[in-house]
Amino acid sequence: MASTLVLMLVSLSLILINIISLPLPTMAISSCKGPCKTPNDCAGQLTCINRKCNDDPAVGTHICSGGGGGGGGGNCKSSGTLNCGGKSFPQFTCSPPVTSSTRAKLTLNDFSEGGEGGDPSECDGRFHSNSERVVALSTGWYDEGSRCGRLIRITVSNGRSVTAKVVDECDSVNGCDREHAGLPPCRNNIVDGSAAVWNVLGLNKDLGIVDVTWSLA
Repeated sequence: MASTLVLMLVSLSLILINIISLPLPTMAISSCKGPCKTPNDCAGQLTCINRKCNDDPAVGTHICSGGGGGGGGGNCKSSGTLNCGGKSFPQFTCSPPVTSSTRAKLTLNDFSEGGEGGDPSECDGRFHSNSERVVALSTGWYDEGSRCGRLIRITVSNGRSVTAKVVDECDSVNGCDREHAGLPPCRNNIVDGSAAVWNVLGLNKDLGIVDVTWSLA
């Protein structure tokens, strides 16, 4: 009886040793809202925020919140990087899909001759004064000029809104050259507005960038 008990204990010990020796499961690459511990645990351009994979604010994509490429659906992923002044900037040929309330970052641009906008506007080959309500859209939203001359409505959290005309592209692929006034590529979710747009919205231009929504007017 004692020998049987010893054999059972030995067998149980061997089983426990084999279980302990098994490799621990590794965390798989997670998609949106999946578990994570570090940014390396997240797929694509997602990053780890509060132990869940989410959009990276530094990149500006909206993959987890319904992001997609300029009308083509799917995730809007970077097409490459551009090195400029010792820094690397993501390049995009796409933007989040346009809806009745498209989330964007409003930036400030001077479309006049000699302003920071660089060359004349792509849509009409003209410069525009700071009193005109005009905007440039990120490459995906600009959509090869299909929205040139169109009016869009921009709304901010204070409840104010304004209509502005699309006159230019905020290039999300190229930059850091004379044509782009030395500026790096735009993020893929930019509405670049004139001073007049900011004034109507009652925004402090010193902020430089503000969260807004926009839609076709």
